[in-house]
Amino acid sequence: MKDPAQRLSPVYRDMPLTIFEHMSGLARATGAINLGQGFPDEPPPPVLLEALAKASAEKSHHYPPMAGLPELRSAVAGFYARSQGLDLPPEAVIITSGATEAVAAAILAVVAPGDEVVLFAPAYDAYAPMIRRAGGVPVFVPLRPPHWRYDRTAIEAAITNRTRAIIVNDPLNPTGTVASAAELAMLAEVCIAHDLIAICDEVWENVRFDGQAHKSLLAMPGMAERTVKIGSAGKIFGATGWKVGWLIAAPAMAAVLGRAHQFLTFTTPPMLQWAVAAGFETPGVTEACTARWAQTRTVLLDGLAREGFAMVPTAATWFTCIDLAASGIALDDRTFSERAVHEAGVASIPLSALWEGHGMPGGIVRLCHCKPEAMLADAVTRLARWRDQLV
Repeated sequence: MKDPAQRLSPVYRDMPLTIFEHMSGLARATGAINLGQGFPDEPPPPVLLEALAKASAEKSHHYPPMAGLPELRSAVAGFYARSQGLDLPPEAVIITSGATEAVAAAILAVVAPGDEVVLFAPAYDAYAPMIRRAGGVPVFVPLRPPHWRYDRTAIEAAITNRTRAIIVNDPLNPTGTVASAAELAMLAEVCIAHDLIAICDEVWENVRFDGQAHKSLLAMPGMAERTVKIGSAGKIFGATGWKVGWLIAAPAMAAVLGRAHQFLTFTTPPMLQWAVAAGFETPGVTEACTARWAQTRTVLLDGLAREGFAMVPTAATWFTCIDLAASGIALDDRTFSERAVHEAGVASIPLSALWEGHGMPGGIVRLCHCKPEAMLADAVTRLARWRDQLV
C-alpha cells in the first residue's frame, strides 16, 4: 500500500518542523534556557487579565461577529490614531486569530495561482509556504548584514509581469532592524510603479527601542488603497498565546480580506477580544510593556558585550543577534544552535533557518531578550563558558 502521507499536499508533506518548535522542543527535553522562540515568561498586564476575568464571568461565550467585536475594532483604530496618526474607520479593521492567520488570510485574498510575490530574506518562515499553498510563487530578494537595507535595484530586478504583491515585515524579524523613511518612500514608489499590493507584517511596530514612532507603509502617499497592514496584540501586550491579531485595509479591501478570514478561523474568542480592547483603552499600558522589554534587552546586550560577544545592530523586536565569527566562534549558525542547546544549555535560533534563496549568511544566531533578568544573566554565563571551551 502506498504511504498515505505521499498522497498529501507536497507543500506540507515535504516541510520540516518549524525551527521555533524544534528548538523549543529541544529546550524542553534538555532543560535548557529557552532564548529561541520569542515569548515573555511573565503574564500579560493586570488590566488585561482583570478584563478577561470580568468578560468571562459577565459576557457572551458564543460567536462574536466574524469581523471582530465592535469594541475591539474601534479600540484598534483608536490606538493607531494616537500612536501613528492613522485615520482609520472601524470598518477597516478585521480581527483575526493571531497575526499568522492574518498573514494567511491576506495571502489567500491577494494571491491567485501563478502570481509571484516578492519576499525578503531572512523572512518569517510562514510566508513562503502560504504563498505556495495559494498557488503563488515566492521570489526572494536577499538583505545583507549588518544593516539589512532594502535595495531598489535588487527589488525591481525581481519584479516581472506576474508579480502581484510584496511582503514587507517592518520592524524585521529576525534581524530587529527598522526601515528608514527613505526606504519606506522607495518601497511605496515601487509598489505604485508596478501596481503591487503591499502585505505589511507590522507586528513589532510597538516593540521599538530607538525612540522613534512607527511609520506604516499604509501611511505613505498612494498606498492607502493598496496596503494590508497586519498587527498583533500578542506582541504589543506580551500575550502571545492569546492569538489576537488583525488586518487593516481600505474598507472595500478589508471586506474581501474578511471573506478569507471567515473560512480560516471565522472568529476569535470574544473574552480575549474584550480584554485586548480594555488594554488599548487604558492609558500607559502599551508604553509600560515596551519599557519593561527595553530593560531586559539592555541586560542581555550588556552581558553579551562584557563577555566579548559581537552583536549585530538592532532597534526593535524581542531579539538580539550575535555575529559568531566576530565573537571568535568558528561554527556556522545551525551547528552553534544545535550544540549550544545540548552543551551550553541555551536554546537559540539560527538565522539560516529563516532564509530561502541565494546569498545566505551562515554565522548569525538570534536570542530572545524578553525574559527575566536572572535568566538572561545565567544564559550569558553559560554561553561564555561554553565558548571558551571551544577554542
